[in-house]
Amino acid sequence: MELQDLYTSHGQFINGTWRAGSESASVMINPATEISLGEMKPAGAEQVTEAIAAAYEARTSMRALTAWNRSALLRRAATFINERAEMLGHLVALETGKPIRQAVGEAKASAESVDWFADEARRVFGMSYESRVKSDRYLVHMEPLGVVAAFVPWNFPLLLLARKMAPALAAGNTLVIRPSSEAAGSTMALIKCFEDAGFPKGVVNLVIGRPAEITPTIMNDSRVAKVSFTGSVPIGRQIVEQSAITLKRVSMELGGHAPVIVHSDADIDAFAAMAAPGKFRNAGQVCASPTRFYVHESIAKEVEEKLITATRALRVGSPLDDATDLGPLATRRRRDAIEQLVDNAVSGGARVLSGGMRPRRMDRGYFYEPTWLTQLQPDALVLNDEPFGPIGTLATFSTLDQVIAEANRLPFALAAYVFTRSLTKTHATVDRLQAGVIGVNTFVAATAETPFGGSKDSGFGREGGPHAIRDYLDTKFVNVSMPTDAG
Repeated sequence: MELQDLYTSHGQFINGTWRAGSESASVMINPATEISLGEMKPAGAEQVTEAIAAAYEARTSMRALTAWNRSALLRRAATFINERAEMLGHLVALETGKPIRQAVGEAKASAESVDWFADEARRVFGMSYESRVKSDRYLVHMEPLGVVAAFVPWNFPLLLLARKMAPALAAGNTLVIRPSSEAAGSTMALIKCFEDAGFPKGVVNLVIGRPAEITPTIMNDSRVAKVSFTGSVPIGRQIVEQSAITLKRVSMELGGHAPVIVHSDADIDAFAAMAAPGKFRNAGQVCASPTRFYVHESIAKEVEEKLITATRALRVGSPLDDATDLGPLATRRRRDAIEQLVDNAVSGGARVLSGGMRPRRMDRGYFYEPTWLTQLQPDALVLNDEPFGPIGTLATFSTLDQVIAEANRLPFALAAYVFTRSLTKTHATVDRLQAGVIGVNTFVAATAETPFGGSKDSGFGREGGPHAIRDYLDTKFVNVSMPTDAG
């Protein structure tokens, strides 16, 4: 599937029909080559309103489906996603610069998420219990909220959208989706899987365009019952504030700045082998990316040497090459931001252990070398602002109290990681860490069947796992009072 064809003939999916947007065309850029992938017309406010109206009307169609119907449709969509994983991954690699192996893996993980919620659709249980009056019965029903708006960024355009679409549809809701324009083509290809699965017309709607045109229209429309947002903390705050106007429910999966605590008894070889690819997966453009590495002083030198060796073995190159470990950053803005963070750290006295520059052999594309910094000042921007790029920081600690205080210092509380062979140290560390997701001797932070999300400035609500569907359901209590049988 050619991206230019997607951009030109598709763009928006409203009430079961693909169409072009109504605004002037925008150029889509390949971040690896800085060459245009094509032009696409974004949606205007009127098209967004039309999408909301279609989703609102389609609530009747979704209500007519049984849980088993919804389960079958989701299972079919998951099958299409899995069958088209190579194509979907190729589009993600072209649009975002994600290495093809990682991009195809994302597509397959998206299929897993949809497949998981195909089962959960049939497990939305209510309750029935005796009341305080003998002839009465108390019934509790779980019902869909109605129209759900899903806002998704570009770093995981397939998986993050699947995590929102799957539970929303499993619960019987309808959708208006606003993805990032940077991943427009791959998002459209994912939506096509749901269209081909046979969901009723108007249940799934896609509007791609400028946030300034789309977001206010959605937030001000009382027909939208809930917003599920993944993105930055500042934008998340704005959406929460705007949600008060029409009292929308909101789920927020926001930024992170994950600490990594490496205790003195950690398996150093295993840690280094995991940490290099774990840190620089998707060029570090991952909200749960490990960033602040705290290593016990007794093993610091050995850890540093093995970590740098493992990092230098990573290959920076074309995202379409199966051998590539790091592709480019997704946008010029992101590369500029990374350069500013490194410059700020170095000007404050930080030492660059590896990387710290654009690859000399690449004269095009938004590439940046995998970078490790040490000896940073506490006020260095990279230690306080989410870097969202290929930067890791190294520091030492001597006591658990010291490292816990530093790990919990920031307002972020999404993910954290611990490396130790001691169960005692595991519990002592995990119990005190402030994070919604913690990996012990692993950097795997999320699967389809487990809850993912944070607290503090990292947001609220969970995606994945058996509890995620509850965020898309409303509770109805029915008190059934039966007439007394006079006979």
